[in-house]
Amino acid sequence: MIVATLAFYLFAAITVASAFMVIASKNPVHSVLFLILAFFNSAALFVLLGAEFLAMILVVVYVGAVAVLFLFVVMMLDINFTALRQGFLQYLPIGGLIGIILLIELLLVVGGWTLAPEAVTAGFEPVKGVAGATNTEQIGSILYTNYVYLFQAAGMILLVAMIGAIVLTHRQRPGVRKQVIADQVYRRPEDSMAVRKVEPGQGI
Repeated sequence: MIVATLAFYLFAAITVASAFMVIASKNPVHSVLFLILAFFNSAALFVLLGAEFLAMILVVVYVGAVAVLFLFVVMMLDINFTALRQGFLQYLPIGGLIGIILLIELLLVVGGWTLAPEAVTAGFEPVKGVAGATNTEQIGSILYTNYVYLFQAAGMILLVAMIGAIVLTHRQRPGVRKQVIADQVYRRPEDSMAVRKVEPGQGI
């Protein structure tokens, strides 16, 4: 089990260091890269605990959401993309370093499965007394029975946050033409077109 212990301390240390660099970096690009690194290491910790489903959800949802959010922010900000492309090479060292760290971590996980197979079998049943159930079944059974009201409350909070973001985005701003659906629905034909009689040889 020494391999799993060393992997845990490595992933935990990198997670803490990455989280600190997220708030310490002055460059937002570096902060996002360190945040993605922290998410990957947190997912690796979940794998060591036998929660493969949580690790997959963390990578798919959070890393994907961070990438989409970063793209959304870049598109909304007034950024000179020509200057951004010119400074692309300055991000190459930090990106390459993070890539190398992720590669080493993946090799350690695969090496741990090879050198210590008992560590893999030890994480198959993190919850005692639920023999034969998969990790996803155990999470669903606990989430939708003991914590169903909290789960629904979390969904309502996210719904309120989504509505608030939409309201803040569609605020009234001078000089911006806004679509009014009610006016379009109740528009009459005589309000949208006019019949004019044009005599031959004359314009409108």
